[in-house]
Amino acid sequence: QVQLVESGGGLVQPGGSLRLSCTVSGFTVESTAIAWFRQAPGKEREGVSCISSSDGTTGYASSVKGRFTISRDNAKNTVYLQMNSLKPEDTAIYYCTTDTISSSCPVGYDYWGQGTQVTVSS
Repeated sequence: QVQLVESGGGLVQPGGSLRLSCTVSGFTVESTAIAWFRQAPGKEREGVSCISSSDGTTGYASSVKGRFTISRDNAKNTVYLQMNSLKPEDTAIYYCTTDTISSSCPVGYDYWGQGTQVTVSS
């Protein structure tokens, strides 16, 4: 059974950092590309970052480039999103997603986690 579980969200002040985790089961992050999306209140879900399993290539939305870093730990079957220099506009529910088939980004959005809330506020 395919499962993705996000964790690591919380309340942080502007300029702060958080590290989100996406721990998966039913497949391996070593063989499957994983993407992070986010959805802010009243806005559409938007892509944040993606990491390919084939060669480790990463991609970022322009709004987070230089501040966020995606990585994976094959041994823990987990993908991380390190978020630095957080801004109030980063406030959203963050989701990880995959199709369990693609080894390169972009991925299909067949499976989603439940999301983790990130709130950036003073």
